[in-house]
Amino acid sequence: MPRTVAMVLLLYLPWAPVQARTVYRCLQKGTVSMATAPEPGSRCEAIVIDDNAVQTPNLWGDFGVFSGTLYEREQDGALVYSTRNLPGSRPYLRFTVATPPGEPAHAGLGQVGKPQLNRHAPQFRAAARATGVDDAWLRAVAHAESGFDETAVSAKGAQGVMQLMPETASEYGVADPLSAAQSIDGGARYMKALLRRYNGDRSLAAAAYNAGIGVVARYGGVPPYAETRQYVDKVLTLYERYRRAMGRAPELPAL
Repeated sequence: MPRTVAMVLLLYLPWAPVQARTVYRCLQKGTVSMATAPEPGSRCEAIVIDDNAVQTPNLWGDFGVFSGTLYEREQDGALVYSTRNLPGSRPYLRFTVATPPGEPAHAGLGQVGKPQLNRHAPQFRAAARATGVDDAWLRAVAHAESGFDETAVSAKGAQGVMQLMPETASEYGVADPLSAAQSIDGGARYMKALLRRYNGDRSLAAAAYNAGIGVVARYGGVPPYAETRQYVDKVLTLYERYRRAMGRAPELPAL
């Protein structure tokens, strides 16, 4: 049986022969589903899957192994498929998904590492209170960006815990990008602006944080860059791990 629902959709549904497929990752009331069309009542992100990709990306998150059902229904005069049992749905097939449980999560994630709750904890709490951005999300971004190293400087010039580019640091009033407190505060305010721009869609916010707002706009979603897709996948995985480490309820598959 396929390892991901993306593969289920690609291999079992009656697609026309094309070079890429679009799968929608949909969130509703803390549950995640995959679909071939945006689901009514859900916040859905369109993800393009390259037919020639060596490995299908993990679209779920870090849920371990679980089984579910792919449902078929009519929507806007066409047959669509979803792992959420919406009104008018009928079972199409059963599937089993093995999502990244360990280290490394998969080839694109690299060594994710365990949550580090002691790194700059007061600064993250303060930034989360000031901006309303989830503390666990800020930590996930910092973990992926710099490993919490306030002295980190990338080859492209990004600096500090949140790896702010100089123009972004200047825009958000970060005078010393190597100050953990200033970097985290500036990064949180920048992330707040991104989440507002994308109506709370974390995948798009992470993609823009990595590749830039202009690139996300150009492609109308997460761009087809391997680096950016791997980054988004990594941050989403880390976010679930930090939520659990902080005693928060994780998002669950819609079964």
